Amino acid sequence: MFRRRSDEAASSATALAEQDDVPQTRDPQAKKGRPTPKRSEAEAHRRTRVTVPKDRKEAAKQARERMRTEREKQRTALLNGDERALPPRDKGAVRRFARDYVDSRWAVAEFFLPYAVVVLVLSIVKVTSLQILSTLLFLLFLVLVVLDFVRLGLGLRRALANRFPNENTRGAVGYALMRTIQLRRMRLPKPVVKRGEHP
Repeated sequence: MFRRRSDEAASSATALAEQDDVPQTRDPQAKKGRPTPKRSEAEAHRRTRVTVPKDRKEAAKQARERMRTEREKQRTALLNGDERALPPRDKGAVRRFARDYVDSRWAVAEFFLPYAVVVLVLSIVKVTSLQILSTLLFLLFLVLVVLDFVRLGLGLRRALANRFPNENTRGAVGYALMRTIQLRRMRLPKPVVKRGEHP
């Protein structure tokens, strides 16, 4: 009595297995039963399917490797000016215009670091008059830098309002002014306009 039921169960399981082995063909005209995912959703799904290692050390090692690769890609982009791989703070037409605006002009702040080194050397010298002179020169230079910042900032703000009236330009002026502090050859992304060449 029990043997016959077990034989029937085994035969039905075999039939189901054979049925699963046969590929299910779908009529090309028939609907597939689910909506086609958007490209952004498909890409996000593909990114989330990355295999995560069970070992924490291996996971940390993979994360470090990914970060190192990303940093290297961004560094190369900063040197070559590749817009696609730039860091978020450097991306976009607004930031590119702000860089070009600064790079096409002379700025007092550009010479701040070399000047600060000279003033520091003068202040170390054990001559009172030189120390006082270095302090006064530093204060004078600081005033000139502030005035130059105001000039560049106002000019850039006007240029951005004319060039990008409907875009968000928040932070672009500060970004450009921070760029002026660096020597031209040290700036990243590298300058693409010459002095006097308007963007």
